[in-house]
Amino acid sequence: MARSLWKGAISFGLVHIPVEMYPAVQNHTLDLTMLDRRDFSPVGFKRYNKGNDKEVSWDDIVKGYEYSSGEYVVLSEEDLRRANPEATGTIDILAFVDADQVPLLFYEQPYYLAPGKGGDKVYALLRETLRKAGKIGIARVVIRVKQHLAALVCVGDTIVLNTLRYADEIREADDLKIPSARAKSAQVSEKELKMAMALVEGMSEEWHPEEYHDTYREDVMALVEKKVAANETKTITMPGKEKAAATSGNVIDLVALLKQSIGKKPGKAAAANDEDEPDEEAAAAPKTRKAPAKSAAKTAAKTAPRTAAAKPKAKAAPAAKAAAPARRKSA
Repeated sequence: MARSLWKGAISFGLVHIPVEMYPAVQNHTLDLTMLDRRDFSPVGFKRYNKGNDKEVSWDDIVKGYEYSSGEYVVLSEEDLRRANPEATGTIDILAFVDADQVPLLFYEQPYYLAPGKGGDKVYALLRETLRKAGKIGIARVVIRVKQHLAALVCVGDTIVLNTLRYADEIREADDLKIPSARAKSAQVSEKELKMAMALVEGMSEEWHPEEYHDTYREDVMALVEKKVAANETKTITMPGKEKAAATSGNVIDLVALLKQSIGKKPGKAAAANDEDEPDEEAAAAPKTRKAPAKSAAKTAAKTAPRTAAAKPKAKAAPAAKAAAPARRKSA
């Protein structure tokens, strides 16, 4: 486990729970280094004094707030702590609310909270209270130099603090061209909705997060290994001609697309499709489901009956060839 990045206490009412905060996530990003394309040497950055252009070491760097142009107030870590000692050392619970009242759009960054010395019982008390009440705690906490709104959530036996965005940090969607439910261009028929529901039901499963991983990162790493093996580590691949984006007609047959999608999913979704009343589209759908994904197979499924009749003969031919050596052996 990583080192704790914050120590303090959860406070609600007169109860104080000593806790330590730990990062709950780790990023597996592609760590790409900037290189000079002329000799592929790494590009570095220097901290320098803008007054005399000389390099500045970390030991000589302090933080300051620019209160007017070119004028700064120096603020040390102790200054930041003394500004409000209680705020910088306390997760102050303001209210308890139902979890579904906080939209996912507000959630930002999760942290694990572990009980500090002597805090096991009060930590467990808050955890079990959150669990039994079905609530989350809305709190304020200062991490580094920013005060965050946060949600305290019971996840298994751990209390997780998830920082929240403030309401004024959420951009309005008014400028986006989102179709309303009453818009004529976005009217959804009962049949389309029924087919979409069948597709969702067929694709529904238990949540197993370990089954999902960053396939793009894996593809890039495979490309790296391929270029190393081919001794192309200094080869710069230039962009080629972009393929024209696939275009569709003005009218999209959603029902046909949904039927094809359902046909590719086994189980509940396909069964729901079979229960539909037959019509012209439904008659074509089983052929799409039974046929392989390749377009050639789809074409074959729509051809005249004589094509289907030809299949047994094609299968019989290999059998006849296999029987010939057997006869020669017995002779």
